[in-house]
Amino acid sequence: MEVLRRSSVFASDVLDVFDRSLTEKELVSQSKALCRDYILSRLNQNGLGWSKIELNLSPSNAALAEVSLVLLCLGDELECIQPYLYRNVARQLNISVAMESMVSDAFIGVATEIFSTGITWGKVVSMFAVAGALAVDCVRLGHATTVHILVDSLGQFVRKFLVPWLKRRGGWAEITKCVVKKDLAPEHHWLSSAIESLKYFLTTMYVYIMKEP
Repeated sequence: MEVLRRSSVFASDVLDVFDRSLTEKELVSQSKALCRDYILSRLNQNGLGWSKIELNLSPSNAALAEVSLVLLCLGDELECIQPYLYRNVARQLNISVAMESMVSDAFIGVATEIFSTGITWGKVVSMFAVAGALAVDCVRLGHATTVHILVDSLGQFVRKFLVPWLKRRGGWAEITKCVVKKDLAPEHHWLSSAIESLKYFLTTMYVYIMKEP
């Protein structure tokens, strides 16, 4: 029994050290850098430009750059499977992208709905896909400055709800396990929970966002 007790204490100490290996500030900063990368990719895909200043905000860390590439790869796969979920999102939510507070509230509301039954990497990718889709709507409708609000809102959501989960997994780098590195071909098992969670959220989120507190 004493051996088991000591083993449990040791395991607990190891986990505590592991959790402290990445700070909240680092994880939030990385999430915002990844969000900027994702948004820039989606703007380029849709033939929409952004300022050179913003283009210089891509993550410089090599490990984070790989995470960004994997995130985009998985996002492509998810958006290909369920394209209607990630097009004209602002119109589906019936919100005005001219109102920054409404865009922020809408994104936070959708993200909350996505993770309402738990956290998976598939749902994390879904969150980035929604941010990218809303950013495309904002720029297309002449409100490029609102993109900054989306980046900040994603960082805020990560800080409030995802940091402990990310710490337990050693940070963002674990998402690279979702792909076969030699060709970045996505594995499909991670998609099921994301699709299930997202199947109906856009048809119900306007009511959710606008309901009385």
